[in-house]
Amino acid sequence: MAVSLDQIKELREMTGVSMMACKKALEEVDGDLDKAIDSLRKKGEAKAVDRAARETNQGVVSIKKDGGKASMVKLLSETDFVSRGDDFVALADALTEKLFNGEMSEDDKDVPEVKDAILKMGENIKIGDAKLVEGETLGEYVHSNKKIGVVVSLKGGSEDLAKDIAMHAAATSPQCLSPDEIADELVEKEKAIWKDQLISEGKPEEIIGKIMMGKEKKFREENALLKQAFVKDPEKTIEGLLTDAGAEIESFYRMAI
Repeated sequence: MAVSLDQIKELREMTGVSMMACKKALEEVDGDLDKAIDSLRKKGEAKAVDRAARETNQGVVSIKKDGGKASMVKLLSETDFVSRGDDFVALADALTEKLFNGEMSEDDKDVPEVKDAILKMGENIKIGDAKLVEGETLGEYVHSNKKIGVVVSLKGGSEDLAKDIAMHAAATSPQCLSPDEIADELVEKEKAIWKDQLISEGKPEEIIGKIMMGKEKKFREENALLKQAFVKDPEKTIEGLLTDAGAEIESFYRMAI
């Protein structure tokens, strides 16, 4: 029985096996997709089918930067053992290179190299996130364990300043740039907790409102990059650091495992 190209592509997407192997498997079972998968599994070729649903909580972050352009990819695996392997790290770097060169997009998740790695390394592997950044002044930082990566784009300033801020953001995990960008839903959730705490502490009702306002201000500032105390010099905020340098942050992107 002749099989269609769409059937072959669907089987390849599900298994990561080559187009020729998929075509042969489908022809052998008259186009029955489930039987074709079973056939490939029995031959030991379709290991990816078993692993596709497994949790991917480990991985690495890779960054490539050159001048005013940078790419960053978060590649995920099931185990730390695999993510620390040279082949896995090399794959993350290769995907980052592809993104930088325009050979894949930020939205591409179904790439041949990943499917091949699933079969070779024996566990579920996937692209968790990918970002391409262009700007006037870029700075990047990848933590030594490759679990955290940050790219900062500045208007003005220097690459050293951008890198310092990227290193800071890696350590402090800011949720956004400025306090007013903190999600209201998140603030309301915290408020409910604060109120219960204050009531249990026996605080008078008439002062709870004022205390809550102070707590909200502090919460917003602690989670906003501009208002955070610079880790290298806690006497300065990131905002103050930028003002001194005559620079401003255009964007920042943080990925973490």
